[in-house]
Amino acid sequence: MSELNGKVIIVTGGASGIGKETVLQLAAKGASVVVADYNEEAANKVAADVEASNGKAAAYKVDVSKGDEIKALIDWTVEKFGTLNGIFNNAGIGLVKPFLEMDPASYHRVIDVDQHSVYYGMYYAARKMVELKAQGTIVNTASIYGTAAAIGSFNYNAAKAAVVMMSKSGALELADYGIRVVGVAPGFIDTPILGNDEEMKKALGAQHMRGKLIQPEKVASVVVFLFSDGASAINGQTIPVDDGFLSFKTK
Repeated sequence: MSELNGKVIIVTGGASGIGKETVLQLAAKGASVVVADYNEEAANKVAADVEASNGKAAAYKVDVSKGDEIKALIDWTVEKFGTLNGIFNNAGIGLVKPFLEMDPASYHRVIDVDQHSVYYGMYYAARKMVELKAQGTIVNTASIYGTAAAIGSFNYNAAKAAVVMMSKSGALELADYGIRVVGVAPGFIDTPILGNDEEMKKALGAQHMRGKLIQPEKVASVVVFLFSDGASAINGQTIPVDDGFLSFKTK
């Protein structure tokens, strides 16, 4: 498959989980991919794996909570690959605490990484794409918890709800420039962020219709589709990839 030949796409949080699987699938479809991650060693490994499979990828170390580093990432990508056709604002963290124990530092840490980084990615990528007259797509990682509240996740709920609305508002603002903005809302995904507590992971998976965790490549395949021409009529929406969680979850 080569439907993304000539496209240049950045993936933040690209060294593991959903990001890594998205990098691999984008490259397999012909895109040149920047693996942007704070873990430089892991990002280099993913990029090397792509290159070993005759794909095109490059690694870049970035702290997505810092706007100047996101801007530098965008500029570096264009210098290396000549253009920019999209960004997957995927990097994120979780920090579970009861609300009454969620001090301002805990709140702001998640907001900075999960919300502000999406703004930075959208803002600097869109400005560069408009400058280059390069039409394309911005995809943002929201969450089921951008719609459904969860105990201990006040900061995460707030950040991901903002991502849902930023995707809508950004789509409206950028439509005239030929830039689509869409989101994905994953359910409980089998990634390193869940840790090694097998009982906890089993309990989370049980909340899906099929009763198990979702594999990251399932989310990645939806993201890759959203970057394709086949998704050209999808704009401003956040697509649940949640195995039915939002359709029936009541508590």
